[in-house]
Amino acid sequence: MSLRDKQSDESALAGPGLAGGRYALDEDVQLMLRFQAGDAAAFDELVERNLAGVHGLAYKFLGDATLVEDVAQEAFLRVFRNAKTYQPRAKFTTWLYRIVANLCFNVSRSHKRRKAVSLEALGHDDASLDWPDHRGEPPAERFDRAELAQHVARAIGELPDQQRMAIVLHQYEHNSYAEIAQTMGTTAPAVKSLLSRGRAKLRDRLAKYMSE
Repeated sequence: MSLRDKQSDESALAGPGLAGGRYALDEDVQLMLRFQAGDAAAFDELVERNLAGVHGLAYKFLGDATLVEDVAQEAFLRVFRNAKTYQPRAKFTTWLYRIVANLCFNVSRSHKRRKAVSLEALGHDDASLDWPDHRGEPPAERFDRAELAQHVARAIGELPDQQRMAIVLHQYEHNSYAEIAQTMGTTAPAVKSLLSRGRAKLRDRLAKYMSE
């Protein structure tokens, strides 16, 4: 899919639709609608409320702090440019994260050498990841939690882009299948397949550590 197609998809997710609609109680949606109506301070508040989340998602996906700020700036620039046509058809963060995801995919493809996601990017609770272990032995009981987290982070960083984004959104952003589908511009069954294949690859890549 081309960048133009992706930008069109981002706009489609935001509108057209009834102002507020079923998402009228979403505070970010209300801020966006206020900005659309001419309240410049509402945009500043939107950025303040969501900047950390955008940084976190981009960092978890790219694993490179030097790229995160550029992604964040471009994401909010697109929000600004789309303000006039904005109508909520999803939570604001779902729309915003779709923009961030598209930017991350572009950045990832532009780098020939993929960098593993860092341990700091994914946090320190990775030993509690909920994908099944067919060996029936909790990984945390087999080796040190910090060591496991490093191996898991490296394995996630080596996944194909779509699988990695699905894993990050589900495991670390705690998004539902439906929310991930909206963010990634796909369907809930496709998300389930991405997660299944991603987890299978992670099990395969982590098997040698579990067998030690």
